Amino acid sequence: MSGLLALLDDVAGIAKVAAASIDDVAAGAAKASAKAAGAVIDDAAVTPKYVHGFEARRELPIIWKIAKGSIRNKLLILLPAALLLANFAPWLIAPLLMLGGAYLCFEGAEKIAHALFHSDAGHHVFKEDEAGDPVHLEEQKAAGAIKTDFILSAEIMTIILSGIPESNFWMEAATLAMAGVGITVAVYGSVALIVKMDDVGLAMYAGGRFGLTRAVGRGLVRGMPVFMKLLTIVGTAAMLWVGGSIVVHGLEELGFGWLGHHIHDWAYAVGHAVPAEWTGAVEWIAKAAMDGVFGLALGLGLIPVVSTVAGIFRGEEAH
Repeated sequence: MSGLLALLDDVAGIAKVAAASIDDVAAGAAKASAKAAGAVIDDAAVTPKYVHGFEARRELPIIWKIAKGSIRNKLLILLPAALLLANFAPWLIAPLLMLGGAYLCFEGAEKIAHALFHSDAGHHVFKEDEAGDPVHLEEQKAAGAIKTDFILSAEIMTIILSGIPESNFWMEAATLAMAGVGITVAVYGSVALIVKMDDVGLAMYAGGRFGLTRAVGRGLVRGMPVFMKLLTIVGTAAMLWVGGSIVVHGLEELGFGWLGHHIHDWAYAVGHAVPAEWTGAVEWIAKAAMDGVFGLALGLGLIPVVSTVAGIFRGEEAH
């Protein structure tokens, strides 16, 4: 009997340790995922365009295909690569983060430059009924979205990896996997809601038996284009902020702390120029704004570089 009680006590102890480990993994995943906000918001803002032009009944299946591809990217390719990096070449994490941060700055700056200096007049949207084979077009669109997702997922997983406290291999793997899957569910669940929200609004407006229901439906239909524009603006701002802060922090780690120190000092001065109850919030906003301005300047500087390199590669391919 005493042996059985001892065994049960050991089982209870193991269960407590396992529960604590799960809590640690969940907490670590949530904390690390928060640092990837810019890339996550951009992922949610970019994806809806890949279902534009398809029949409503095909929108969710396409999103599901992209989500499955995203999970495969994260768990089968990026997670093992991140773990190998963390355990055998940790010195590469900061440069890779800076590279990813520069990419976010470039993407954000390119969106702003396109909005300011290019017109969408005459822009051709490829419709489903223009394709000879709608199934082939669907596969093409999903494949293109998964390729784009791979780049953003690589940045997200690297940011998450940098935010995980030092621990053993399996804890890092579990935290990275939980964060990757959680972000994918959040992003593509949100995308599915965004894409179908106008259909919900239309159904409420057409079939509503009460004036309030029809009014809400009409508001959803009219409001979704505005919401999508707002999401794009927020996503672009987040990309510049996160990308700029990553590059600034990376420069500090590499021994070039001048810019980071000045941004900190300027943000501190701005924060302490207002009443004490607002100091923390104002200081954070000032630092985020300065990181974003730096990110925009860096991104604008990268546009001609990337265009030149892309032109060279296109020229080589043409030959």
